[in-house]
Amino acid sequence: MISNVEEVYKRIQSTINKTPVMTSSTLDGLVKAKCYCKMENFQKTGSFKFRGAFNAISCLSPELKEKGVTTHSSGNHAQALSLAAKMAGVKAVVVMPENAPKIKVAATKSYGAEVVFCGNKPTDREKTSDELIERFGYTLIHSNNNLDVIHGQGTVSYELIKEVGDLDYMLAPCGGGGLLSGTAIATKNLCPNAKVIGVEPKNADDAYKSFKDGKRYLVENPNTIADGLRVSLGINSFKIIKEKVDDIITVTEEEIVDAMEFLWSRMKLVVEPSGAVSLAGVLSGKIKLESKRIGIIISGGNIDLTKFFSHIRNKIE
Repeated sequence: MISNVEEVYKRIQSTINKTPVMTSSTLDGLVKAKCYCKMENFQKTGSFKFRGAFNAISCLSPELKEKGVTTHSSGNHAQALSLAAKMAGVKAVVVMPENAPKIKVAATKSYGAEVVFCGNKPTDREKTSDELIERFGYTLIHSNNNLDVIHGQGTVSYELIKEVGDLDYMLAPCGGGGLLSGTAIATKNLCPNAKVIGVEPKNADDAYKSFKDGKRYLVENPNTIADGLRVSLGINSFKIIKEKVDDIITVTEEEIVDAMEFLWSRMKLVVEPSGAVSLAGVLSGKIKLESKRIGIIISGGNIDLTKFFSHIRNKIE
């Protein structure tokens, strides 16, 4: 499968941002290891999702592009598909739950997509998008079950390893599993001995339970600050995860916020809760990482800072 990731990277590398790899001596000291943070918050649309979305759009036939595309997403994939479709001249209609962050809804619209709202359960998203597909003939670009998307997400770790060399561990957040499965494909081929670890909020631990029990569990509107990880594993992503991922661990809401605080205060990097989950897994001490070379995928930076800046403005009035 690595040939797929290599081919995808050649296809999209002139369009995506080659995101930076950040290091921190403070982080290395805390973990007693060498850590390499792959900063996908600097990717187009503010998250890794653009890689997979652009690749999937690029793989469509002219006939399918003419009909348009759709997806269902709480935000980051919605934004990514919207921009990718706009760049390709393809109509995009995105189904978003009513509780999706306003900043992500606004960004999705600003990139040119039509937004259709639905209820907050995963089944509401799927029902609404199925209705659109049946009525208008759109192609569904699923955020974590589309293999073109999964291979696109794999270019994150592919790019990281090509830059820094062999790693002992690679950690990635897990919601629907698109990033984790793509990460596992690329990492296991470039660094066969590396361990791939998924990190998931404890309050949305369907992937953890699915991995441990060997059967796919679904999640319904979990209460976690990591809004991008409130979705269930895709059938294809789960199949790859079972085969190639070494373990999935969970982190608490407090551990996620602690990781965000570290990134913001010590590394001066704006990262959203979902994007900080993999670092939370490193800092939690749940894996023995001493003296190892660690890849940490920081998956996105789309966070609503309106209240933060309103608070500051109130202080100066």
